[in-house]
Amino acid sequence: MSTVAQPSTLPSAPAVLRETHRGETMRAIVLEKFGGLDSLVYTEIPKPLPKDGEVVINIKAFGINHAELHMRRGEWAEAAEVSGIECVGVVDSCPGSEFPVGAKVAALMGGLGRTINGSYAEYTRVRAANVALIESDLPWSQLAALPETYAVAWTCLFRNLDLQAGQTLVIRGATSSFGQAALKLAVAAGANVIATARNPKRFSMLEELGAARVEAERIDLAGHLPEAQGAKQVDAVLDLVGNSTILDSLDMLRRGGTACLAGWLGGLAPIPDFNPLLRMASGVNLTFFGSFVFGTPGFPLSDVPLAEIANQVADGRLDARPSRVFAFDQIHEAHSVMEAGEAGGKMVVVVE
Repeated sequence: MSTVAQPSTLPSAPAVLRETHRGETMRAIVLEKFGGLDSLVYTEIPKPLPKDGEVVINIKAFGINHAELHMRRGEWAEAAEVSGIECVGVVDSCPGSEFPVGAKVAALMGGLGRTINGSYAEYTRVRAANVALIESDLPWSQLAALPETYAVAWTCLFRNLDLQAGQTLVIRGATSSFGQAALKLAVAAGANVIATARNPKRFSMLEELGAARVEAERIDLAGHLPEAQGAKQVDAVLDLVGNSTILDSLDMLRRGGTACLAGWLGGLAPIPDFNPLLRMASGVNLTFFGSFVFGTPGFPLSDVPLAEIANQVADGRLDARPSRVFAFDQIHEAHSVMEAGEAGGKMVVVVE
């Protein structure tokens, strides 16, 4: 996750053109200006040059993320000419031999769509640390639903929260694509999951995904959750609502329990007058995860078992089908659905 900042200046065309193959072009969706759907324009731009330590990927499909909506509007700190923070595809070139040419891979973050051209194109170039093998016979549309959403959900659950079978986990904001992925992974791991949602119409959907119970989201949930009273039974909280609820999430934990802050569905307003000495119970833990750390020394993308997650999907142990699949020439429709809040889960675009 990242903080919202003032609009930035898009990279100039000459700066982009210097990083290219001679004469080779590709189809891309370019962010021509900040604003509405017409800001995303189809055009031909030069194909990226291979560089040591980086991988050029022939993109087959990519996921749609709210980050790209904010980039289109000019609400992020950076926005590249080509948007898109994740993709799946085939290695086109890799000078450092970190990955074999022709291998199926996933890529995410590492500046994609922000400081370097991203995945709304036929090719992209990304640092090898932000690439992972994802060999699978699943169709590209299903593989594209995995990288960002499942990499973040898996890391929050099994690294930050160290979730174990039989533990009780509360997921706040579970109807988002991220929340749904976390719910599915946690249930598959044998956890007892209590999910929250603001809209009662979404309760049955979360129950069908495996939630043991669904509660109405509220800022004082800890005071109304039976497992948070007396001898508390909540082992972990994955809080996707954000700053407005994280202190309440800490209040529902047992001694030794952990709350992971990983989303801001409730807005980005800071926590007012937060003094841990006065506000946090002794023996509980607060942790944070933002996907921008993927590719850094402590968080290589290869640490996430994306190939194993894909195997679980292929075997039917995990349902990670995208909610909507769009063709490459339907990016305006995809953004329109996302902007209206009608995605219903992870949406993907197939490039071929």
